[in-house]
Amino acid sequence: LAKRFDVPPIVIGLTIVAFGTSAPELVVNLFAALDQNASIVLGNVLGSNIFNILGIIGISALIYPLQVRSRTTWIEVPLCLLAAAVVLVMANQQFLDGAAVNRITRSDGIILLLFFSIFMAYSFHSVKSDRPQEEQPIKLHSVLRSWIYILLGLVLLVVGGRLIVVSAVSFARRIGIPERIIALTIISIGTSLPELATSAVAASKRNVDIAIGNIVGSNIFNIFFILGMTTVVYPAEVTASANIDLLTNLAAALLLFALIFIGRGRRIDRREGTLFVLLYAGYLLYLLL
Repeated sequence: LAKRFDVPPIVIGLTIVAFGTSAPELVVNLFAALDQNASIVLGNVLGSNIFNILGIIGISALIYPLQVRSRTTWIEVPLCLLAAAVVLVMANQQFLDGAAVNRITRSDGIILLLFFSIFMAYSFHSVKSDRPQEEQPIKLHSVLRSWIYILLGLVLLVVGGRLIVVSAVSFARRIGIPERIIALTIISIGTSLPELATSAVAASKRNVDIAIGNIVGSNIFNIFFILGMTTVVYPAEVTASANIDLLTNLAAALLLFALIFIGRGRRIDRREGTLFVLLYAGYLLYLLL
């Protein structure tokens, strides 16, 4: 649908593709919020963002070095870093304000949604000012068929999202491990598979605008929109162990920011991609041990 309306590739990556590939996280989080399961609400978002940067960008860079566009560099990557910093601050009320518990409240969720509205306003402004730089090979369907596929996908997402939450909680309780670990590993990687597929295919076809824009856009979506929406439904209490995940999320965003701004020509090559993948493997090993 976006291609039919001549939407620029970077905007497809930062809004439409990012929203579509983040839909599993949204559905899973909404069900977790309705079940008042804060561990899955926060763990899924943080785990997905960490996997997006360290895992997916790392794998994509191994397939083909990623050249980051100027607009993405100066706007989206710092906004991704800002999102990681904002959620860290919101989740540490005990340390910062002397509160009884750490909780991302409904008012925090509303603030995140306001940040998201600013991001969307910027993205739609880009539709008018940006022109296509790279052609993305997309098979065009009729408008009716496209809408049928979208609606069918949404139905399957709802069914699958509910099954994921129920099964993950049951599995965690059966084998005696924290639900936070399940959310940070199995659930977050599973719900991020669309991002992996999208960016890996885009990198293999040298469509680096989509490959990098998809991940940066998804991370912004995950925190500002998905976490904002779910904490409005149910405020998420933050455990002390979650600070490790919050700091890892911030460190991953900071590493991406540093490599792009300090590195050679806003480029993430195979050497840096290898570093990302090794760091993610180390984080998984830490969680499992």
